[in-house]
Amino acid sequence: MIRKIFSVFFIFNLVACAELQGVIDQLPQGGVVTNTEIASGLRQALDFGIDKQVTKLTQKDGFFKNELVKILLPEELRKVDKALRDIGLSKLADEGLKVLNRAAEDAVKEATPIFINAVKGITFTDAKNILLGNDDAATQYLTSKTQSALYTKFNPVIKNSFSKVGADDIWNNLINKYNTLPFTNDVNPDLTDYVTNEALKGVYTMIAVEEKEIRNKINSRTTDLLKRVFALQDQ
Repeated sequence: MIRKIFSVFFIFNLVACAELQGVIDQLPQGGVVTNTEIASGLRQALDFGIDKQVTKLTQKDGFFKNELVKILLPEELRKVDKALRDIGLSKLADEGLKVLNRAAEDAVKEATPIFINAVKGITFTDAKNILLGNDDAATQYLTSKTQSALYTKFNPVIKNSFSKVGADDIWNNLINKYNTLPFTNDVNPDLTDYVTNEALKGVYTMIAVEEKEIRNKINSRTTDLLKRVFALQDQ
């Protein structure tokens, strides 16, 4: 029965989700993998994503040298970047981009406790919905449980980080130079809000990377629990 359930799940386009939900509800507690173990396995997969991938983002260049999550300029500032490079101020433009990423790296250090609390709260009902989802379903669950709290936490940290890493001075200089150029419209973007949202996207992107690895690569299942739970999908 279990083999059939999880084979069908990972070809979910062939069966209605409602039908799959009904089948999973009948999973026996005394089987090879219990309901509790399934929920625990998903918690462990998310814990690994947080520990392995989110930690990378807190390091120097964790955002800036990671093309998956590197924070680029918002649309309204791309003309600033181009204009400054056109007049020989590429170094200033590069530094302006770097400090945005530095602020994000600083803020992500505040994320782990919020994630840990959210992961602890996963129930078997949550696990069933996650197992009926796609390769980033667990990450999407985590996003729904943490995004608001993380924004609230990240925003003031990023604002403070801008001061700490010199972003305020760099961007004031950069924007002022741009705004003095002829034939340009003055810009004054809310960089704190922008970088906060981009930092959040980066965090969830990296957790999804780890989740997909565990779901699809056997050698990424580094504990007995992960091997038992996620082996079900391979049969």
